[in-house]
Parts: sequence; structure tokens; C-alpha cells
Amino acid sequence: MTVDKPTTQDATQAPAATGERADLLEMLGKQRHFLRFTTRDLTDEQAGRRTTASELCLGGLIKHVTEVERRWTAFLLEGPSAMGDFTAMTEADLARWADGFRMLPGETLAGVLAEYEEVARHTDELVAALPDLGATQPLPKAPWFEAGAQWSARRVLMHIVAETAQHAGHADIIRESLDGAKSMG
Repeated sequence: MTVDKPTTQDATQAPAATGERADLLEMLGKQRHFLRFTTRDLTDEQAGRRTTASELCLGGLIKHVTEVERRWTAFLLEGPSAMGDFTAMTEADLARWADGFRMLPGETLAGVLAEYEEVARHTDELVAALPDLGATQPLPKAPWFEAGAQWSARRVLMHIVAETAQHAGHADIIRESLDGAKSMG
């Protein structure tokens, strides 16, 4: 599978964004590109292979980032209920969460990438259409969030950029361990 060069909107058909929104989408688009680029020319089996001591694989990282972006954009529209209840996770919830970091039987790299592209398109359209990047929502209850904290849409978008960039770095290490290919250098 070949991945194209990065573009401002990361090859999505989002409405035109300007100013701060365009800057945020450009940063996110570049990080998405680097994450997807790590999967170039791989088979489904290679995308699902663990290459380090970590449980992570390339396909699983893309699945995870897709779900993170999906949940946080839902949070922008629906508030904390879109995130679920982190304080009452069952063993089944934890198992589903763990499955989000690996390629499961029947999943393909092409399918994982297509889902990521669809979520990216939705995010880009939402960012262009949001009435106010300063609008806030209370964070869901979770051990890792400060009680009573709120995040603005801007802060959520910066979090999505940071999450994508962090996992693009993880993906680069996994890919280099797989076959020596690098995203940069």
C-alpha cells in the first residue's frame, strides 16, 4: 500500500478552514501522514506483527488513534457522556480496549486505514464548522483527569495532535524493528 505525501488537509475533502483552524488541521494532517506512512508497502500480517517488547503493532496503533480521534470529536459535540465511564470499566470493557491496540482476525490494513481516513475527514469537517474553539465541556470522570476540569475545543484538538504525534513516533520504532524502514532519515 502506498501512502501519498502529506497535504494541508491530509487528503480529506473538508471545508476550507482559515487562521487558527487551518493551522491546527495542518499540524494534525502532517502527524496523520507520518503515522500512515509507517504502513507503506506492508501486508496485513506485517501490520499486525509485534516487533518490540511492547504489545503494540502498526495496525493496532492506527486503530487506537482512530478511536481516540473519534471519541474526542464526539466529546466536542456531546460532552463527557461520549467518552464513557472510566471509573466503572468491566473486564469486558478492558478486553475491548486491549483489542483496540492489535489487528484482530479478519481485520485488514486497508480497512483500518480506510476507517482512519473516514474519522479524519469527519474531524476536519467538524473543526472547520465549530462555532467557537474556546467553547468548553467538562471532562469525564477518570483517574487521570483533574476533578471538575474542563477542556476547550482548542485543547481537545491539541490533544488529538499530540496523541497522533506520540503514536507516529511509536509506529516509526515498530516499523524500523520490522524491516529497517524509517519515516525520516
